Amino acid sequence: MATRSGRTFGPIGSRRKFLSATGGAFAGLVASGCTANGVLPSSQQGRSSTDTPTADPYGDLVSDPASMLDLPQGFSYRVISSLGDPMDDGGTVPDRADGMGCFDLGDGKLVLVRNHELLPEHDAGGTLADGYQRDSDGSVLPGGTTHLVLDADTLALKRQFRSLAGTVRNCAGGTTPWGTWLTCEEPGGSRMDSMPENGFVFEVPAGAAGQIEARPIKAIGRFNHEAACVDPATGIVYLSEDTDDSMLYRFVPKVPGQLDKGGRLQALALTSELTDSRNWNGTANMALGMQYAVRWIDLENPESPANDLRYQAAAQGGLLIARGEGIHMGDGEIYLCATNGGSAECGQIFRLTPGVAGTPDRFELFFESTDSSQFNFGDNLTVQDNGHLIVCEDGYDGEVNHLRGITPDGAVYPLGRLNMETELAGACFSPDGKTLFLNVYSPTRTIAITGPWVQ
Repeated sequence: MATRSGRTFGPIGSRRKFLSATGGAFAGLVASGCTANGVLPSSQQGRSSTDTPTADPYGDLVSDPASMLDLPQGFSYRVISSLGDPMDDGGTVPDRADGMGCFDLGDGKLVLVRNHELLPEHDAGGTLADGYQRDSDGSVLPGGTTHLVLDADTLALKRQFRSLAGTVRNCAGGTTPWGTWLTCEEPGGSRMDSMPENGFVFEVPAGAAGQIEARPIKAIGRFNHEAACVDPATGIVYLSEDTDDSMLYRFVPKVPGQLDKGGRLQALALTSELTDSRNWNGTANMALGMQYAVRWIDLENPESPANDLRYQAAAQGGLLIARGEGIHMGDGEIYLCATNGGSAECGQIFRLTPGVAGTPDRFELFFESTDSSQFNFGDNLTVQDNGHLIVCEDGYDGEVNHLRGITPDGAVYPLGRLNMETELAGACFSPDGKTLFLNVYSPTRTIAITGPWVQ
């Protein structure tokens, strides 16, 4: 079932219909052993990374007179919210705007739920009265989310306010089909050891009218969270982890849509002997387009203060991924960015196709960058209705970050160029697909991009 911006749209998508129709054939192949060490049939099996197709649907980027974001001819942006702007709750807009989701509130209103990747030493945008955790000095931790309520027709900002507080480094997250935002903590490095009550996922209702009580969903796991997405056909939550030796996780809820009721946390492994997807050190372990059957590893003690879930998984053959970051549900397919994966260490994108009618889940390397000028350090991503991926780059150390488009056949094209020394984040479409909302990380800018989108 295709989703966009947290809403469920229409019947199950065409890829799911295809899988359902051919499910018996795939299931028969697996049952009969007619797979090569867990490798499934694929029309693009083993294509070379040098075979990357090209695309140019919008033409050259045009210099922005305001020197912020260059876009193709016919596209424009408007700034909706900026660092330091007054909010309706008495605070000001915090910095480090990261992951974001868009929801239709009805009654002619949209809402953006925006993460702020703030550490204890960062400014919260005012004094916070309460929240999930406090620092050693008694102050509420500044991480969390803000809500931006917009007029659906004009995109005029009607209200903005703090909606979650007391968390740390709320990096990315994901929308749910039942109208909530999953915001994910990424404490990072030594903080995973020094902050044992952080490293969780929190659920924020899109319809919140103010700051909510922050309650971690501990069954989803404690690790260096990055992003999340939900398969609307099953209610299963898929989660990425930002470490060089990360795993791809899934949470199978006891009750779909009610994550606080508990469930089972698992990590992805392949039925083949392949355990490393990173393609580092000149070793092409995973070829483009090669599809692998998936198995899922049950994990013990998901809220472990030892931060050892990826080690548990690796010991059982879990697939190593290079800094799993953005993850998004498309039309029956899940796309995952691995920020510094690949032989050039410039980034990879994987595709996971959940099985139906008894077929196995399938995992493949969909794209691998061969050069930083082609695609560099992909992070947050979203999926357009036409199947194109829209990916935010987050390179630093003098890198120029772009907004990249990738077609369904893996062709890369430029969609935007940032003229500030920071990253792009939070890409998400409005429910009608006409507006792309985007964050400039620091200083915070939330913008709305419109133009002649390829259909």
